[in-house]
Amino acid sequence: MRRTILTVLTILTVSLLTGCDFITNSFQYKDKTKEFIEVLLTEDYNKCISLMAMDHENAKNANIDSLKSGFSSFRQLITSNWGTELEYSFIKSEKRFSTVEDSNTPPNTTLALIEFHNEKEFGVLEVLFDDKSQKILSMKPLDVKAPIPTMTNFWLFGLIAICIPLFNIYVIRQIKRSDLKKKWIKYIAVIFLNTPSITYAAVSGFSFQLINLQIFLGVSFSWMGYLNSYWTIGIPLGGLYWFWKLRRKEAKLTEIEISTGQHIETESTTDIDKPVD
Repeated sequence: MRRTILTVLTILTVSLLTGCDFITNSFQYKDKTKEFIEVLLTEDYNKCISLMAMDHENAKNANIDSLKSGFSSFRQLITSNWGTELEYSFIKSEKRFSTVEDSNTPPNTTLALIEFHNEKEFGVLEVLFDDKSQKILSMKPLDVKAPIPTMTNFWLFGLIAICIPLFNIYVIRQIKRSDLKKKWIKYIAVIFLNTPSITYAAVSGFSFQLINLQIFLGVSFSWMGYLNSYWTIGIPLGGLYWFWKLRRKEAKLTEIEISTGQHIETESTTDIDKPVD
């Protein structure tokens, strides 16, 4: 038993440390991408080469002249579509594991999505990093060029979204204060039964999904670049049901109290009016 516990703790510790390394590296991807693009825009292609993971096995046979020619075309693509005054933001990083081999990220690499924008439009770069050297293996722009969205509507919808978990928390508190039996089942219903869902994305606007459980008390949120900023709210079916049940129970108790009160008052009146012998 003791050996089993130690094994589990070791696995958890290693997993935690690995996860921390992954998160730490993720914060560097935006800065490294920004540095590369800024050097690219100055046409310092030798510096670009130094920022790439040329020692990685996937890059050992790369032709330097071909790379520089590709840099020139890449620079032309960026400047003609977005100009040279750019800002950057990190969207996400991931390691892809799939049964389809072409969908996997190469061993010891991480794929990062970096958003960049000028004053009016934004684009997205897909950058493959070598985990060992933390240098760039490859970079390409995705087929994304869109106007910078107005974030006012995004945050206004967020005010509505916040009301969902507040309502669910209120219902949970009401269940706790009630005399219902097996309260834990009611809690699970309120926490998990939040569907169908409505999503508002900063770029694409509204969307609706019939089956999409929002288990975090009915709401999920992301704010990572314009492309990956969204609010999703689940209709709180569990919360609404138990809110209705509790209100119905209270209404019945009120009716009983009123009826009992009226009955007592009637009996009292009858006793007063009764003739005295």
